Amino acid sequence: MTPTMVLAASTTSAVDSQIERFFGPVAEGLASVVFYSVPLFGAEVPLIVTWLVIAGAFFTVWLKFLSVRGMKHGLDLVRGRYTRSDDAGEVTHFQALATAVASTVGLGNIAGVAVAVTVGGPGAAFWMVVAGFFGMSTKMAECMLAVKYRQVHEDGTVSGGPMYYLSRGLAELGRPGIGRFLAAGWAVSMMIAALGTNAFQANQSTQQLVDVIGQNSWLAGNRWVIGVALALFVAFVIIGGIKSIARVTSVMVPVMAVVYVLACLTVITVNIGGLPGAVAQIVTGAFSPEGVAGGVIGSLIVGFQRATFSNSAGVGDAAIAHSVVRTGRPATEGFVASLEPFVDTIIICSMTAVTITVTGVWQASDAAEVTGVTLTSRAFETVLPWFPYVLAVAVLLFAVSTILSNSYYGMKGFGYLLKDSRRAEQVYKGVFLGFTVIGAASTLGPVILFADSIFFVLAMFNVVGLYFLAKVVRREFSRYWEGLRAGEFDTEPKARNLG
Repeated sequence: MTPTMVLAASTTSAVDSQIERFFGPVAEGLASVVFYSVPLFGAEVPLIVTWLVIAGAFFTVWLKFLSVRGMKHGLDLVRGRYTRSDDAGEVTHFQALATAVASTVGLGNIAGVAVAVTVGGPGAAFWMVVAGFFGMSTKMAECMLAVKYRQVHEDGTVSGGPMYYLSRGLAELGRPGIGRFLAAGWAVSMMIAALGTNAFQANQSTQQLVDVIGQNSWLAGNRWVIGVALALFVAFVIIGGIKSIARVTSVMVPVMAVVYVLACLTVITVNIGGLPGAVAQIVTGAFSPEGVAGGVIGSLIVGFQRATFSNSAGVGDAAIAHSVVRTGRPATEGFVASLEPFVDTIIICSMTAVTITVTGVWQASDAAEVTGVTLTSRAFETVLPWFPYVLAVAVLLFAVSTILSNSYYGMKGFGYLLKDSRRAEQVYKGVFLGFTVIGAASTLGPVILFADSIFFVLAMFNVVGLYFLAKVVRREFSRYWEGLRAGEFDTEPKARNLG
């Protein structure tokens, strides 16, 4: 049920055409398997999306809404409170969060939301927020486990993520065989999913640049050149590993988020008279028995699907970034990680949805024929005619930050399969950079099919493991929360030299 769209007509080079001819059938075949759907009230419901939403609802109740009760504590941790300078790890809570957010606050918030509204109507945005709320608890669980079962090497570097808590955690429960199978399946899927997400980011950033430069320009017919330029920049950063990536993303993410939100607020302010109507469209559209893409069920599924792709809760990829945090208590990173879906989906995705809805661009006659990022650009252009140029830069930065994080995720998945081999990780980096060029040269339809499909495969392995480890999750958080309320951590010195 993945929404597919086509780019505006443009002349393509022979290189672009060859890439498209190979990539399209692969993406379509994979999507038909992953998004197996069943009919429900006039809409096709992908079972994998239901699988993730149920997991989020389960952990929200299982942890007794700790994601809400612990938000202030999560913010305190991000500011550096309760952290010791002698704890194991490579980055601060803030840097770990910034790296993880960099992989989620990206084009899913700009292009993905536009896709959701175009296909599922404004009501899809409502369900994106609901999915984001449930995702906060799933993210808490997986990121806490990532720290608890991480591997700290002799040189101080850290390897962690689902492949480690699935193998080690289930071994503790007396199920080593299941753990090894789930860990290997997740690692293989992650190394491929990172390639797909990379391709999507490269595709949409390239499209925005082409829109600004002009469809008849030389670059429009040779999009692979933009892909090569992106790949070269990414290569320069990822050579330094997670510390280099964290330094770059900890600067890029806050700046990008502030600029983007301010632009949304500007458009909304100019259209303030239409704001009540836009909010009404989002709320009523979420429960409309008839409408775009199968009414309420269609709107719900599209919203859940795009929210999951945006914040990745239940997928487990961000747990790799959170696992390298400098902390002595695994539960702390769970609280920090819960802020990720809140910022990504509940705040930024909502801002995009309101901006698109209040300007009415989603109702244009050709709205279903343009790319996601182009539709969002049109919404800004109604108020700020020059903003597409700014958005082109913002989209490029969003894409680069996401590509950087996913390069690390895929590399660690590949490294796990080959015993953390440094040579294997270098090989993966080369393949990853190649997919940057493939994504830039392909049209959105095949790219988003491939990215969505392999991305959700991760959840098949991860969520099974989370259910097995559910008691461990609740025990860790309960003990930590009791200690926090008793004031056991208040006298600890703040960390020093955490830059």
